Amino acid sequence: MPTINGKQFESVRACPERENWQDLIRRRVALYDKPNDCRDPFERDYTRILHSLAYRRLKHKTQVFFNIENDHICTRMEHVAHVESVACTIAKDLGLSVELTRAIAIGHDLGHAPFGHQGERELSALQEKYLGTKFFHERNGLRFVDDIELLEDDYRVCRNLDLTYAVRDGIISHCGEVDENGLKPRKDYIDLEKEYLSVGQFQPYTWEGCVVKLSDKIAYVGRDIEDARRLGFLTDENMDALTALAREYDKMAINTTVIIHNMIYDVCKNSSPEKGVRLSETFARQLEEIKRFNYEYIYRNKRLEPFTAYAKVVIGQIFDVLLDAYRGEETIEELRRRAAYYPGLMNAFADWLSKFCEPGLSLFENREKLANYVNNKIYGRLETEELYVQAILDFISGMSDTYCIKVFNELITY
Repeated sequence: MPTINGKQFESVRACPERENWQDLIRRRVALYDKPNDCRDPFERDYTRILHSLAYRRLKHKTQVFFNIENDHICTRMEHVAHVESVACTIAKDLGLSVELTRAIAIGHDLGHAPFGHQGERELSALQEKYLGTKFFHERNGLRFVDDIELLEDDYRVCRNLDLTYAVRDGIISHCGEVDENGLKPRKDYIDLEKEYLSVGQFQPYTWEGCVVKLSDKIAYVGRDIEDARRLGFLTDENMDALTALAREYDKMAINTTVIIHNMIYDVCKNSSPEKGVRLSETFARQLEEIKRFNYEYIYRNKRLEPFTAYAKVVIGQIFDVLLDAYRGEETIEELRRRAAYYPGLMNAFADWLSKFCEPGLSLFENREKLANYVNNKIYGRLETEELYVQAILDFISGMSDTYCIKVFNELITY
C-alpha cells in the first residue's frame, strides 16, 4: 500500500530489534502467562486498559462541555477514540508500532478528573493545600495504571495493571498543551515516578509517544469548535473570524473532519527521524491560531463560569466530608459509622479504601473477599493524614461526572 511518508521511521520503531527493547517492555511486576496468547506486550497492554473500570468511566467524564443529557457532545471517551484514530493513522504511515501507539492513546487520559479541566484545577488546589504538590492528570494517569486500576487474573485474583514502561511513559508524557513542533523522543530511561515532577517536564521515550502527544492536540481543537457551535457558544462574529482563519490556509471550512484530515496528511508528509514528528510551519501556525481562538471564545467563555463554580463546590464538599472522617487506623470503621447519614458515599469509599490498605485494618471488612486482592497496598495503615488525603484525591479523581453528582446530592439530601 502506498504511503505519504514512505515509512521513514521503520528503523526507529518500537520492536525487538531496538537496543532499548527490554526497557520498553519492562513491567514493574511480570504479568501472569496466558496460554496460546498471540498478542505482543503492547497489544496486551491495550486490552488490559480497554477492560479497566477507569476506561469505562471516561464515557461519563467531561471533555470541555458539561452536558450529560446531550448524546452528541464529546465526552472524554470519544476524545480518546479520536486521538487513537489520528495517532494510529500517522504511526502506520510513518512505519512506527501501531500496537504501542494504540495502547498509549487509549490510556492517555485515564487520570483525568471529573468535570474536565475545571475539576482538575480544584483537585490541584486541594492537593497543593494539603500535600504541597500540584495535581496534573498526566501524572495521575501514571498513578492510576500503576497503583489504582485492578483486573482479575484467570483465577479471579485482582492485580495491578502492570503495564509496560513504554505505555506508562507515553501516558505521563502526553501533554499537548505546550506549543512545540518537531517532537523527538528523549534518550534517557528515567524513573517515571521519582523524576517526573511537573507537566511536560520530559519528552516521551518513544517515537510512538511523540505521535500520540501531537495527535492529542490535533484531535481536540476541531471537535471543541464543533461542540461549541452545537451548543450556541459561538456568535456570528466568532464564526466570521473562524471562516477568515480557514480561508487564510485553504478554502475548506474549519471543522473536525477537515482539520484532522489536513493535519494527518501534513504530519506524515513533513516528519522524519532528523526533523522529528512535526507539522509544516504553515499548519503548525494554523493549529496554534485555532487553539488561540478556542481559548478566547470557548475555554474562557463566561458561559462556562457557573459550571466552574459548580465543579468546585461539588468536589470540595465531597473532599471535606471524607476528610472529616479521618481517625488514623480506625478511619474505615468511622466511615462505616457515618454511612448511617451518607450510605452511598461512605460505604463506597470504605469498600474502595479497604482494597488499598494493609489487611486487618477494619473490623468490618470482608476478609474472604479482600484475600483476592493482591495489589499494591499504597495507603498502608493510614498512619498519617497525608496518606488519607492522597486516598481521597485518588478516589475523587477516578469518579465520573455522574457519580460525583450522585454522591454530592446525597450530601445535601436529608
